[in-house]
Amino acid sequence: MNGFDESAQTLSLTAFIAVASVTLLLCVMTGPDRDDLAAFYTGYRSLSPLRNGLAVAGDYLSAATVLGTTGVIALTGHDGLVLALSTVLSLVLLMFLLAEPLRNAGRFTMGDMLTRRAPGRAARIASCAVTLAALLPLMVVQLAGSGDLLAFILGFDSSGFRTGSIIALGVVMIGYAAIGGMKGTALIQIIKTVVLLGAGLLVSVLVLDRFGWDTGALLHAAASGSGAGTAYLHSGLQFGGSDLDMISSELTVVLGAACLPHITMRMTGVRDARAVRRSLSWAVSVVAGLCLLLAVIGFGAAALVGHARITAAGAQGNSAILQVTGAVAGGGGIGALVVTTMTSAIFLTLLASVAGMILACANSLAHDLFAHGLRTGTPMRNRAEMATAQGAAVAVGALAVTLAVLARHWNVQALVTLSFCIGASAIAPALVYSMFWRRFTRTGLLCTLIGGTVCVLVLITGTNLVSGSPGSVFPHRDVNWFPFTTTGLVSIPFGFLAGWLGTVYGRDTDTTGQRRRYEAAEPWILAGAPPAGRR
Repeated sequence: MNGFDESAQTLSLTAFIAVASVTLLLCVMTGPDRDDLAAFYTGYRSLSPLRNGLAVAGDYLSAATVLGTTGVIALTGHDGLVLALSTVLSLVLLMFLLAEPLRNAGRFTMGDMLTRRAPGRAARIASCAVTLAALLPLMVVQLAGSGDLLAFILGFDSSGFRTGSIIALGVVMIGYAAIGGMKGTALIQIIKTVVLLGAGLLVSVLVLDRFGWDTGALLHAAASGSGAGTAYLHSGLQFGGSDLDMISSELTVVLGAACLPHITMRMTGVRDARAVRRSLSWAVSVVAGLCLLLAVIGFGAAALVGHARITAAGAQGNSAILQVTGAVAGGGGIGALVVTTMTSAIFLTLLASVAGMILACANSLAHDLFAHGLRTGTPMRNRAEMATAQGAAVAVGALAVTLAVLARHWNVQALVTLSFCIGASAIAPALVYSMFWRRFTRTGLLCTLIGGTVCVLVLITGTNLVSGSPGSVFPHRDVNWFPFTTTGLVSIPFGFLAGWLGTVYGRDTDTTGQRRRYEAAEPWILAGAPPAGRR
């Protein structure tokens, strides 16, 4: 595998070691005390709107999103740009529809948000299970790709190096989550977001400078380099002209991306509803700006690197951002510095995004499963619950690393789609119903979470992401029976329908009491206003 030149490789390796050491030290310094549960779960809600907005943007912009979006734009042009816009729209939807109710209803985890309406052990356990089902695939994808990423950057091509890279990076990510908690991981996310914005701006400026700041010339060269001609600048290249497939994919991204548990968890890290609105305003601005930069970089990759070289490094185009960085950086010390800046940004993105997901899973296991879902009798002590959360972070991280090592030879990009589909088909309907439907019951919640997740798991086995295409998990087999690339067009309506059927026809013994509890809490959930008796 061809990496960068020797000076860039040396600087990148030095930067990797320095970044990992410094950020891990910062996590140790900002980490909570052993019995400070509120600090571990929420960081005392002490983050300012700007810092929390940067942290939300950092959690939202995973390595899979940054690398995948750039690659899709480089390979499919117009369709990739629509995907980037859908990514921004998802966060806008969260800001206007769910952010404030989530902050008001939540305490620590997504389970707290959902069981505010439907308390009970079954709801807690289901929330924890769906959290793991949604985030574990996304962690595996990013960890599995970390070995290939470092091999590309540093010029190594051995299987042992890739396996060692996955394990080493996994250990650092586990350290972030287990030691730093919410505040420590937020600090890493903030640093990652700032570095990524700076690196993206630098490379975008260099790309535009290559074409004399003429976007028309850039797009023309991108269309020529893509090998698709004028079709590159029109809809249909990614989905073969299927409008329904495109709608399904965009709907999945819009509803699923911002509803994943590690994103909704960030809504609990601010003081009040006004702060959460300001946080999301900052987050949307940052994500929109970065997606614009990624679009320029993606078109630059098509123009300067070309379709053949991009796909030779990986069918999904995940190395496109690094390839175009090498193309525009030039030689010498300045070029090595530009390459090192971008590789450090990608490295930080990988570390921070997976650490945030590990933390969300660990918090849910400790708080939803062990402290409330399985426990009866006396409540778990703060120190015991925090130790459980830290142990869960180690366990979840170790599981993700093990699965990533086992799957490193496969094309696991389908797992990204799986996570987004579960977010859109199970979590999004559950959150919408819980926040806004007075009649929603515990049975409806369980039907939404379980039904939506099972529907996604069944349907995705028949997509061309699993078999029947060169970029699938099993490219030499063809059991492709589902007509769309993502399951959203069917599984999202199914998730909402399952919740409605469970509520209307379920046999809850206390539906009136559940509705009264919601009506009592409704002013606080929707507007942050205390009930009449507490004013």
